[in-house]
Amino acid sequence: MPHLLATGTLHRGVAFLGLAVATAAMVGCATVTEQQESQMGASYSADLAKQLPLIKDPEVQRYINTLGDSLAGLTLRSQLTWHFEIVDDMDVNAFAVPGGYIYVNRGLIERAQTLDQVAGVVGHEIGHVVRRHSVKQMEKQQNASLGVALGCALTAFCQSGASQQLIGLAANGVFAKFSRNDEAEADAEGVKLMLAAHIDPRGVPAMFRILLDERKSKPAGLDAMFLSHPLEEDRITATQALIATYPASTLTGLTKDSPNFQAFKKRLQSLPAAPPKKKATK
Repeated sequence: MPHLLATGTLHRGVAFLGLAVATAAMVGCATVTEQQESQMGASYSADLAKQLPLIKDPEVQRYINTLGDSLAGLTLRSQLTWHFEIVDDMDVNAFAVPGGYIYVNRGLIERAQTLDQVAGVVGHEIGHVVRRHSVKQMEKQQNASLGVALGCALTAFCQSGASQQLIGLAANGVFAKFSRNDEAEADAEGVKLMLAAHIDPRGVPAMFRILLDERKSKPAGLDAMFLSHPLEEDRITATQALIATYPASTLTGLTKDSPNFQAFKKRLQSLPAAPPKKKATK
Protein backbone atom coordinates (compact mmCIF):
# COMPACT_ATOMS: atom_id res chain seq x y z
CA MET A 1 0.00 0.00 0.00
CA PRO A 2 1.46 3.30 -0.95
CA HIS A 3 3.34 5.50 1.50
CA LEU A 4 3.22 3.14 4.39
CA LEU A 5 5.39 4.80 6.96
CA ALA A 6 6.15 8.29 8.12
CA THR A 7 9.81 7.49 8.77
CA GLY A 8 12.64 5.64 7.09
CA THR A 9 16.32 5.69 6.18
CA LEU A 10 18.30 5.93 3.02
CA HIS A 11 19.65 2.44 3.60
CA ARG A 12 16.11 1.09 3.88
CA GLY A 13 15.22 2.68 0.57
CA VAL A 14 18.29 1.25 -1.13
CA ALA A 15 17.42 -2.21 0.20
CA PHE A 16 13.97 -1.96 -1.28
CA LEU A 17 15.38 -0.67 -4.53
CA GLY A 18 17.33 -3.90 -4.87
CA LEU A 19 14.19 -5.93 -4.29
CA ALA A 20 12.35 -3.68 -6.71
CA VAL A 21 14.73 -4.41 -9.55
CA ALA A 22 14.26 -8.13 -8.92
CA THR A 23 10.50 -7.58 -8.96
CA ALA A 24 10.73 -5.78 -12.28
CA ALA A 25 12.74 -8.61 -13.77
CA MET A 26 10.18 -11.11 -12.54
CA VAL A 27 7.23 -9.23 -13.96
CA GLY A 28 8.73 -8.19 -17.29
CA CYS A 29 6.02 -7.52 -19.84
CA ALA A 30 3.92 -10.55 -18.96
CA THR A 31 0.90 -10.90 -16.75
CA VAL A 32 1.85 -11.54 -13.13
CA THR A 33 0.82 -15.04 -12.14
CA GLU A 34 -0.44 -15.90 -8.68
CA GLN A 35 2.78 -17.81 -8.03
CA GLN A 36 4.84 -14.76 -8.96
CA GLU A 37 2.64 -12.55 -6.82
CA SER A 38 3.19 -14.85 -3.84
CA GLN A 39 6.94 -14.88 -4.45
CA MET A 40 7.05 -11.09 -4.58
CA GLY A 41 4.96 -10.83 -1.43
CA ALA A 42 7.25 -13.21 0.42
CA SER A 43 10.33 -11.22 -0.63
CA TYR A 44 8.89 -7.90 0.43
CA SER A 45 7.53 -9.34 3.66
CA ALA A 46 10.93 -10.77 4.57
CA ASP A 47 12.52 -7.38 4.11
CA LEU A 48 9.73 -5.61 5.98
CA ALA A 49 10.30 -7.94 8.92
CA LYS A 50 13.87 -6.65 9.11
CA GLN A 51 12.93 -3.00 8.71
CA LEU A 52 9.68 -2.52 10.63
CA PRO A 53 9.09 -2.76 14.39
CA LEU A 54 6.53 -5.56 14.42
CA ILE A 55 4.56 -6.54 17.52
CA LYS A 56 5.67 -10.00 18.63
CA ASP A 57 3.41 -10.46 21.66
CA PRO A 58 1.81 -13.93 21.23
CA GLU A 59 -1.63 -12.92 22.53
CA VAL A 60 -1.83 -9.86 20.32
CA GLN A 61 -0.56 -11.76 17.30
CA ARG A 62 -3.02 -14.60 17.89
CA TYR A 63 -5.98 -12.22 17.90
CA ILE A 64 -5.07 -10.33 14.72
CA ASN A 65 -4.43 -13.65 12.96
CA THR A 66 -7.79 -15.00 14.06
CA LEU A 67 -9.61 -11.87 12.91
CA GLY A 68 -7.74 -11.71 9.62
CA ASP A 69 -8.19 -15.39 8.83
CA SER A 70 -11.91 -15.21 9.61
CA LEU A 71 -12.25 -12.62 6.84
CA ALA A 72 -9.66 -13.81 4.31
CA GLY A 73 -11.00 -17.35 4.47
CA LEU A 74 -14.28 -16.10 2.99
CA THR A 75 -12.72 -14.54 -0.11
CA LEU A 76 -12.30 -15.93 -3.61
CA ARG A 77 -8.56 -16.03 -2.84
CA SER A 78 -8.78 -18.07 0.33
CA GLN A 79 -6.14 -20.40 -1.11
CA LEU A 80 -3.45 -17.79 -0.46
CA THR A 81 -1.38 -18.18 2.67
CA TRP A 82 -2.50 -15.01 4.44
CA HIS A 83 -0.33 -13.18 6.96
CA PHE A 84 -1.37 -10.45 9.40
CA GLU A 85 1.02 -8.22 11.31
CA ILE A 86 0.76 -5.25 13.66
CA VAL A 87 3.37 -2.56 13.16
CA ASP A 88 4.57 -1.00 16.43
CA ASP A 89 4.01 2.52 15.18
CA MET A 90 1.55 5.05 16.59
CA ASP A 91 0.93 6.68 13.22
CA VAL A 92 -2.43 5.70 11.76
CA ASN A 93 -1.96 3.44 8.77
CA ALA A 94 -2.64 0.04 7.26
CA PHE A 95 -1.41 -1.52 4.05
CA ALA A 96 -1.28 -4.69 2.02
CA VAL A 97 1.58 -6.35 0.16
CA PRO A 98 0.76 -8.54 -2.87
CA GLY A 99 0.31 -12.20 -2.09
CA GLY A 100 -1.74 -11.84 1.09
CA TYR A 101 0.40 -9.86 3.55
CA ILE A 102 -1.60 -7.37 5.63
CA TYR A 103 -0.10 -4.82 8.04
CA VAL A 104 -2.01 -2.63 10.51
CA ASN A 105 -0.33 0.06 12.60
CA ARG A 106 -0.74 -0.06 16.36
CA GLY A 107 -1.86 3.58 16.30
CA LEU A 108 -4.88 2.74 14.16
CA ILE A 109 -6.01 -0.09 16.42
CA GLU A 110 -5.65 2.01 19.56
CA ARG A 111 -7.78 4.76 18.02
CA ALA A 112 -10.56 2.32 17.13
CA GLN A 113 -13.36 1.88 19.63
CA THR A 114 -14.92 -1.41 18.59
CA LEU A 115 -14.18 -4.65 16.79
CA ASP A 116 -16.16 -3.79 13.67
CA GLN A 117 -14.02 -0.71 13.05
CA VAL A 118 -10.75 -2.66 12.99
CA ALA A 119 -12.39 -5.48 11.03
CA GLY A 120 -13.40 -2.92 8.42
CA VAL A 121 -9.79 -1.79 7.98
CA VAL A 122 -8.50 -5.37 7.75
CA GLY A 123 -11.28 -6.27 5.32
CA HIS A 124 -10.45 -3.25 3.16
CA GLU A 125 -6.79 -4.26 2.91
CA ILE A 126 -7.78 -7.84 2.12
CA GLY A 127 -9.95 -6.36 -0.61
CA HIS A 128 -6.93 -4.74 -2.27
CA VAL A 129 -5.22 -8.15 -2.42
CA VAL A 130 -8.36 -9.93 -3.63
CA ARG A 131 -8.75 -7.41 -6.44
CA ARG A 132 -4.97 -7.51 -7.12
CA HIS A 133 -4.77 -3.73 -7.25
CA SER A 134 -1.01 -3.49 -6.69
CA VAL A 135 -0.35 -6.27 -9.17
CA LYS A 136 -2.47 -4.57 -11.82
CA GLN A 137 -0.47 -1.39 -11.33
CA MET A 138 2.72 -3.40 -11.83
CA GLU A 139 1.38 -4.91 -15.01
CA LYS A 140 0.57 -1.45 -16.36
CA GLN A 141 4.04 -0.20 -15.61
CA GLN A 142 5.83 -3.05 -17.42
CA ASN A 143 9.35 -1.80 -16.89
CA ALA A 144 12.01 -1.46 -14.20
CA SER A 145 10.46 1.71 -12.84
CA LEU A 146 7.58 -0.33 -11.41
CA GLY A 147 9.99 -1.79 -8.89
CA VAL A 148 11.28 1.62 -7.89
CA ALA A 149 7.74 2.86 -7.46
CA LEU A 150 6.70 -0.08 -5.29
CA GLY A 151 9.87 0.32 -3.25
CA CYS A 152 8.90 3.91 -2.62
CA ALA A 153 5.42 2.79 -1.73
CA LEU A 154 6.81 0.55 0.97
CA THR A 155 9.10 3.07 2.67
CA ALA A 156 9.39 6.71 3.61
CA PHE A 157 12.54 6.74 1.48
CA CYS A 158 10.51 8.66 -1.07
CA GLN A 159 10.24 11.56 1.36
CA SER A 160 13.96 12.29 1.24
CA GLY A 161 15.33 14.82 -1.21
CA ALA A 162 17.68 12.31 -2.81
CA SER A 163 14.86 9.94 -3.58
CA GLN A 164 12.88 12.45 -5.62
CA GLN A 165 15.01 11.69 -8.66
CA LEU A 166 14.08 8.02 -8.36
CA ILE A 167 10.43 8.87 -8.10
CA GLY A 168 10.79 10.65 -11.42
CA LEU A 169 11.74 7.33 -12.95
CA ALA A 170 8.52 5.79 -11.73
CA ALA A 171 6.21 7.27 -14.34
CA ASN A 172 5.36 10.25 -12.15
CA GLY A 173 4.48 8.12 -9.15
CA VAL A 174 1.96 5.69 -10.57
CA PHE A 175 2.03 3.87 -7.22
CA ALA A 176 1.65 7.02 -5.12
CA LYS A 177 -1.84 5.96 -4.13
CA PHE A 178 -4.68 3.78 -5.27
CA SER A 179 -7.34 5.25 -7.51
CA ARG A 180 -10.75 6.20 -6.18
CA ASN A 181 -12.13 3.19 -8.01
CA ASP A 182 -9.60 0.88 -6.34
CA GLU A 183 -10.50 2.27 -2.93
CA ALA A 184 -14.22 1.89 -3.65
CA GLU A 185 -13.67 -1.72 -4.74
CA ALA A 186 -11.67 -2.48 -1.59
CA ASP A 187 -14.40 -0.87 0.53
CA ALA A 188 -17.01 -3.02 -1.19
CA GLU A 189 -14.95 -6.16 -0.62
CA GLY A 190 -14.54 -5.24 3.03
CA VAL A 191 -18.26 -4.71 3.53
CA LYS A 192 -19.06 -8.01 1.79
CA LEU A 193 -16.54 -9.91 3.90
CA MET A 194 -17.79 -8.41 7.14
CA LEU A 195 -21.36 -9.43 6.35
CA ALA A 196 -20.21 -12.95 5.48
CA ALA A 197 -18.35 -13.09 8.80
CA HIS A 198 -21.41 -11.72 10.66
CA ILE A 199 -19.58 -8.53 11.67
CA ASP A 200 -21.41 -5.20 11.43
CA PRO A 201 -20.17 -3.42 8.26
CA ARG A 202 -21.22 -0.06 9.66
CA GLY A 203 -17.87 -0.15 11.39
CA VAL A 204 -16.33 0.89 8.05
CA PRO A 205 -17.85 4.39 7.83
CA ALA A 206 -17.61 4.68 11.63
CA MET A 207 -13.82 4.26 11.44
CA PHE A 208 -13.65 6.72 8.59
CA ARG A 209 -15.49 9.24 10.78
CA ILE A 210 -13.06 8.76 13.67
CA LEU A 211 -10.10 9.41 11.35
CA LEU A 212 -11.66 12.43 9.68
CA ASP A 213 -12.56 13.97 13.03
CA GLU A 214 -9.04 13.42 14.31
CA ARG A 215 -7.51 14.92 11.18
CA LYS A 216 -9.48 18.08 11.85
CA SER A 217 -8.48 18.30 15.51
CA LYS A 218 -4.88 17.01 15.44
CA PRO A 219 -3.66 15.99 12.00
CA ALA A 220 -0.17 14.88 13.11
CA GLY A 221 0.21 11.13 12.81
CA LEU A 222 -2.45 10.65 10.16
CA ASP A 223 -0.45 11.87 7.15
CA ALA A 224 0.51 8.37 6.00
CA MET A 225 -3.06 7.08 6.09
CA PHE A 226 -4.53 9.99 4.20
CA LEU A 227 -1.79 9.99 1.57
CA SER A 228 -2.23 6.31 0.77
CA HIS A 229 -5.98 6.18 1.37
CA PRO A 230 -7.72 9.31 0.05
CA LEU A 231 -10.58 9.86 2.45
CA GLU A 232 -13.23 12.54 2.30
CA GLU A 233 -16.80 12.92 3.43
CA ASP A 234 -18.11 11.44 0.19
CA ARG A 235 -16.38 8.15 0.93
CA ILE A 236 -18.29 7.89 4.19
CA THR A 237 -21.49 8.62 2.28
CA ALA A 238 -20.59 6.05 -0.37
CA THR A 239 -19.98 3.24 2.11
CA GLN A 240 -23.16 4.08 4.00
CA ALA A 241 -25.09 3.97 0.72
CA LEU A 242 -23.48 0.66 -0.18
CA ILE A 243 -24.46 -0.88 3.16
CA ALA A 244 -28.01 0.43 2.70
CA THR A 245 -28.36 -1.65 -0.48
CA TYR A 246 -28.32 -4.83 1.60
CA PRO A 247 -31.64 -6.09 3.00
CA ALA A 248 -32.30 -4.78 6.50
CA SER A 249 -32.61 -8.36 7.72
CA THR A 250 -28.93 -8.98 6.90
CA LEU A 251 -27.88 -6.09 9.13
CA THR A 252 -29.51 -7.37 12.29
CA GLY A 253 -27.83 -9.46 14.94
CA LEU A 254 -24.33 -8.72 13.65
CA THR A 255 -21.28 -8.44 15.90
CA LYS A 256 -20.26 -4.87 16.62
CA ASP A 257 -17.86 -5.49 19.47
CA SER A 258 -16.67 -8.29 21.72
CA PRO A 259 -14.92 -8.79 25.07
CA ASN A 260 -12.10 -10.54 23.20
CA PHE A 261 -11.48 -7.45 21.08
CA GLN A 262 -11.45 -5.16 24.10
CA ALA A 263 -9.04 -7.53 25.85
CA PHE A 264 -6.86 -7.51 22.74
CA LYS A 265 -6.84 -3.73 22.60
CA LYS A 266 -6.10 -3.47 26.32
CA ARG A 267 -3.23 -5.92 25.94
CA LEU A 268 -1.84 -3.90 23.03
CA GLN A 269 -2.03 -0.69 25.04
CA SER A 270 -0.20 -2.35 27.93
CA LEU A 271 2.84 -3.17 25.84
CA PRO A 272 5.95 -0.94 25.98
CA ALA A 273 5.67 2.32 24.08
CA ALA A 274 6.33 2.19 20.36
CA PRO A 275 9.99 2.80 19.49
CA PRO A 276 11.00 6.36 18.56
CA LYS A 277 11.15 7.13 14.90
CA LYS A 278 14.42 7.28 13.05
CA LYS A 279 15.12 10.38 11.07
CA ALA A 280 15.82 9.86 7.40
CA THR A 281 19.45 10.36 6.45
CA LYS A 282 20.40 12.67 3.62
